[in-house]
Amino acid sequence: MDPERALLDLLGLLDLERVPDRGGGEHFRGPAPLERSSPVYGGHLAGQALAAAGRTVSDGLAVHSVHASFHQPAVPDASFEHRVESVKDSTAFAARRVRTGQRGREVFSLTASFHRPEPGLAHQDPMPPVPAPDGLPSYEERLSSAFGAQVAPLGKPYDQRFVGPLSFDVEKDPSLASARTQVWLRTKGELPPGTGGDREQLLHACLLVYMCDVTMLETVLVRHGVSWFHASGRSIDYTVWIHRPFRADDWLLCAHETPVAAGGRGLVLGRVFTRDGTLAATLAQEGLLRVSGGREARG
Repeated sequence: MDPERALLDLLGLLDLERVPDRGGGEHFRGPAPLERSSPVYGGHLAGQALAAAGRTVSDGLAVHSVHASFHQPAVPDASFEHRVESVKDSTAFAARRVRTGQRGREVFSLTASFHRPEPGLAHQDPMPPVPAPDGLPSYEERLSSAFGAQVAPLGKPYDQRFVGPLSFDVEKDPSLASARTQVWLRTKGELPPGTGGDREQLLHACLLVYMCDVTMLETVLVRHGVSWFHASGRSIDYTVWIHRPFRADDWLLCAHETPVAAGGRGLVLGRVFTRDGTLAATLAQEGLLRVSGGREARG
């Protein structure tokens, strides 16, 4: 798929239909994903649910935290019903709870908090020293190198540039194992010009939530030298804290680390920096990871 077409399709998936709701809440319908893979990619659900929550919040309030839980696998051939409940509305804050259903099942839920920015203390950790993204190979080029055969463009609406080894590399050479991964991310193609206000910031937040879900569990596999050929995984819980405005069509560095894996679950923490070193967001994700094919992970 053409990258610009893929990005436009993604923006269409985040453009929800408002549905009349006799229950007194806010109800939105989100399109099914264009990709037919099953279960549905978790970032699709999280991005749509955040878009639904943001549609119900007053101007001047920017999303600062998102907490998502994946309850049941979603299928790719049916739309999603996002029901938004107002939990709090004040001058400085708003909170929303979203319950996402598909074919009569609740498959996902999300809570989001919105805040009116105000003066206060400010500090941040520095961005780790890493190579610039422009000189790094694309994800498809990295896969081609790992497999020894040309990998065709994957048609994703985002670009990934990993700084260190992928899990496929570590499986071949266990000495490359690390509890940390670093990857540059951005949408493929520039986003249409907007107003620069809260609604535009919400769109970039939805895109960040969508994109970052794809990179985090890779960190656990890199730590253990197990590739996706010998493992399967899916998100269980996913949290994003947004600290400062950013653009999803500019390069963002996602610096991940995994402090623990146990009981079939792996935890990954992450920090998201803009290219100029501003700490824009912090991430946390727990995922279910199952190793197959006789592989044994190292402790």
